[in-house]
Amino acid sequence: MPAHFALFADLENCGGKKSILLDVIERVKIRGDILIGKVYGYTDSFSELKEVLLSNTFAVVPSLRYGHSQKNSMDIQLVIDALDVAYTNPLIDSFCIVSGDSDYVPLVGKLKSMGKFVLGISRSEVASGVFMNACSEFQFLESVTPNKERSKEKEGDEAITLSEVNDLIVAVLRESESGEKLASEMKNTLLRLRPDFSEKSVGFSTFGKLIADLSARYGAFSVTAEQHNVKLCLNQGNKEAVQLTRDNYVAFFREILEEYKHAGFERVNPPVLKAAVLASYPDFNERQIGYRRFSDVLRDLEKSKLLKIEMSESGNMLVRIK
Repeated sequence: MPAHFALFADLENCGGKKSILLDVIERVKIRGDILIGKVYGYTDSFSELKEVLLSNTFAVVPSLRYGHSQKNSMDIQLVIDALDVAYTNPLIDSFCIVSGDSDYVPLVGKLKSMGKFVLGISRSEVASGVFMNACSEFQFLESVTPNKERSKEKEGDEAITLSEVNDLIVAVLRESESGEKLASEMKNTLLRLRPDFSEKSVGFSTFGKLIADLSARYGAFSVTAEQHNVKLCLNQGNKEAVQLTRDNYVAFFREILEEYKHAGFERVNPPVLKAAVLASYPDFNERQIGYRRFSDVLRDLEKSKLLKIEMSESGNMLVRIK
């Protein structure tokens, strides 16, 4: 049975980008239904979010600038709203908090003590280690957002395509611990992600025929039958044995950094950047390209003017994308 989420997002933390908010919503909808959604700190500068907020029935708390207490007021309002939902709405069993502020740790602890699942999502540069560890599950926004399949955003009411259905199925399977999902569960998840989805709209009379065609066409997942159940299984890609070398690694890092920049991120944590490399090259090792540590790689990339190494207020290394 899918989870029932309440989602509370600090727009200052997620940057107020349409693509980022869409990806956060998608990640939560893969897990369950969003019954309540609310964003904090809305201003006219976030007007591109209007369609996303309206279509997902999100409530908006505007940013009223007065004195130095604005940020604290927003934080307190989010906490009050979350606790109000926890105490008064028995349908909600899960919460998603889009922020990395350690001030929310007591809230997370209270929600968990009430038996609620808490998913935290934040930009890596502002994520508090205490908040990350307090959540039932935590994800960096950078790991949620960069997605080559979504390089071109949909325009208006454009109908869903076969390739988009395939990408959504792959995203759902990647989120599954086993990389598998029953066909019936998959269709319900697709409908949460895209209420306009229908196998008939992409030329198939049944969902079974659609997933069989996608499996044969793209090869990203397999379709198997066990007793009376049809199951989708993520394929472990037989990627050719291409490795990063001294000759090609700069171009590869440039591509990743451009994806982050396009998604609206100015700075990322080195571990997040390395995780993105390992996602494409699981066997990556710094010694392949002549370095002992990942920090040495970053310093060389700084000389190439792809990035600038900075330090956060807490003394952690950050990568500013140029």
